[in-house]
Amino acid sequence: MTYTPFDLTEKVALVTGGNRGIGYGMAEALAASNANVAVWGRKDAANKEAVDKLSKLGTGEVKAWSVDVSDETSVVDAMKATTDAFGRVDSCFANAGVGFGASSFADMDTETWRKNMSVNLDGAFWTLREAVKHITERAKNGDPGGSLVGVASLAAIEGAARNQAYAATKGGLISMLKGIAVETARYGIRANAILPGWIATDMTEGAQGQEVFEKKVISRVPARRWGEPKDFGGVAVYLASDASSYHSGDTFVVDGGYAIF
Repeated sequence: MTYTPFDLTEKVALVTGGNRGIGYGMAEALAASNANVAVWGRKDAANKEAVDKLSKLGTGEVKAWSVDVSDETSVVDAMKATTDAFGRVDSCFANAGVGFGASSFADMDTETWRKNMSVNLDGAFWTLREAVKHITERAKNGDPGGSLVGVASLAAIEGAARNQAYAATKGGLISMLKGIAVETARYGIRANAILPGWIATDMTEGAQGQEVFEKKVISRVPARRWGEPKDFGGVAVYLASDASSYHSGDTFVVDGGYAIF
């Protein structure tokens, strides 16, 4: 018998913020593994570019929707559109996020707090909730199983000075996923979190190449480099595949060893 757990043919994977950065890195691997991929992103041009590239990688179909995850109606409508288009969603990667900090915690204003919460926590909540509704309904009709993934951050488990609002959203996301994992396991749903370290994306653009940051931070990464979006492809495919069908409530740290050094 041939063991091919990472062939995602006929599976449907949804990636929020899937048109760039870590989200695109995951979507790229999922598409190359023959999954049908749904990309949610706010910018139409970036969505189109992602669809054009991803469509060339595997045998699955790739579609994109313009979605602002900080708007509940937008999320609800997009989930319906996605399931109508593909017939189902098997894995949902709540990846869309922002990172707003302040010069100090004392100077952090309510607007900064709210901007982080609206996308990173509210957006993830609505996305995961709608995915659970869909998968639970399928399960009750005799078709159980699904994978929910939230992209958190090392900031959730380490002291993130001047970024407490961002860190709070990521810590909350991990707790949300653990609760989902326990409650929905009866429907064949598993829920896990991915915790990226220092990854070269738009969010960290200001620190990339900065001499002091490279010397004091990146030099401490045992892998001796910035992470890249493609470094998240393998874990995404694993979590979308049947190989992870008994793996739930976990946190996957992808940081080149930074957290343990």
